[in-house]
Amino acid sequence: MPPLPRVVRSALPGADDADAGRPFSYPEVGATARRPLPDGYQHLHHTERIGHGRAVFQAAGTAVTTWAMHGDAGARVRATTDRAEPGTRVTVSLGLGPLRLTAPCEVVWTAYGEDRTGFAYGTLAGHPECGEEVFMVDLRDDGSVWFTVTAFSRPAAWYSRLAGPVVPVLQKAYARRLGRCLRRIAAA
Repeated sequence: MPPLPRVVRSALPGADDADAGRPFSYPEVGATARRPLPDGYQHLHHTERIGHGRAVFQAAGTAVTTWAMHGDAGARVRATTDRAEPGTRVTVSLGLGPLRLTAPCEVVWTAYGEDRTGFAYGTLAGHPECGEEVFMVDLRDDGSVWFTVTAFSRPAAWYSRLAGPVVPVLQKAYARRLGRCLRRIAAA
């Protein structure tokens, strides 16, 4: 896999002091592990095929859980661990200069299995949205490898409320971008 310099990793717990002690910004922590998703939120579900075979599955799972997928998509990532695990604090930022959006999150749950790899993180106070998002890679019985983003969210900041119906469109576009990046990473 090519190096991804936009990803900043720190293996020291609490390495991002700005996020230390921030509470979750929503009450339904862990709800993405259950169905249905909670009412009162915008729901996102995006699934796409990214390849075929165990090697693709393993490469994609690694890219998802080590933040490489987000980095390849143009996000800057700071994480308190090199790999997703419950309790990992993650700050994802997108944009340039004063237009950079910073999104503090914490990993809520992970899946590291023979045919399923991924994680969910929840928003912390200071995130422009509140809710939870899952990034999952599945190896199906026919050998096809699929990437799924599932989320529930609603605006938490004035500017995300002001953006209104544009936010779900941007979230769907970002999920598609992640899928394209993951397909490229897994094929390398």
